[in-house]
Amino acid sequence: MQDLVVYIAKALVDNPDEVKTTVSEEEDSITIGLSVAQEDLGKVIGKQGRTARAMRTLLAAAADKENKKTRLDILE
Repeated sequence: MQDLVVYIAKALVDNPDEVKTTVSEEEDSITIGLSVAQEDLGKVIGKQGRTARAMRTLLAAAADKENKKTRLDILE
């Protein structure tokens, strides 16, 4: 699932080398932290958060196959 977030984020931003993720897993949930360059932050969030919401929806669909819950945190 981390690879999915990285793939989507690198496709959206101007500086794909600046895309970094952190993962922390608990028993039934996974939290992924996404960090991008400051100037690319708006591209990842999107207008009114639509892009971020779409990424979270895709992530939830991928995690549902493994019966886990996910959380995507976009870090500044």
